[in-house]
Amino acid sequence: MTTTVPGGAATRTPQAERTAATRLRLMEATVDCLVELGWAGTTTTIVSERAGVSRGAQLHHFPTKQDLVVSAVGHLMDRRREELNGMLGNLPKKGRVRKALEIVSTQFTSPVFFAALELWVAARSDEELRAEVAPLERAVGRETHAHAVEILGIDESRGNNRALVQATLDLLRGLGLAASLSDDSRRRARILDAWADVLERELEID
Repeated sequence: MTTTVPGGAATRTPQAERTAATRLRLMEATVDCLVELGWAGTTTTIVSERAGVSRGAQLHHFPTKQDLVVSAVGHLMDRRREELNGMLGNLPKKGRVRKALEIVSTQFTSPVFFAALELWVAARSDEELRAEVAPLERAVGRETHAHAVEILGIDESRGNNRALVQATLDLLRGLGLAASLSDDSRRRARILDAWADVLERELEID
């Protein structure tokens, strides 16, 4: 790609930057397709069209739909992790548990979660896909657990803290599944209020 800089001189965008930009467009278009069209409706042809990338370029970077989808979900989960890290410094001391629940719950109501959900459902009956998805799901689970511990500001080795964090994640995942079918934000808010009261009583927090 050639660009013009002030003074009229033409420069070429380095190949590495062009490659990264192409891959990024493909991965973001993939997640959009998964959310809007589901696993069955997502095809490499549709993805390349949405990304504005030629079929040849798409196949060069991601030879199969499976390669493309797994990479896309993994990439956007990395981005989501960065966003969560940026929220940690904004937590209030008062009402921290309830705010922490709100932040962690966004993990399970985001486009990335719904895209991953499509991938996991497809992997249930596809052994080859499951072999790739299972390690990704385990890694995401560990990272989400670690984030919840950090956001809550607890030592999970104390008392029942670890079990309570896992119960929290199971609860939030279930609420996320419900949100995939309808807008249940009011009910979710009531449940999070009640669960925050439980955690404030039961968690061992310094």
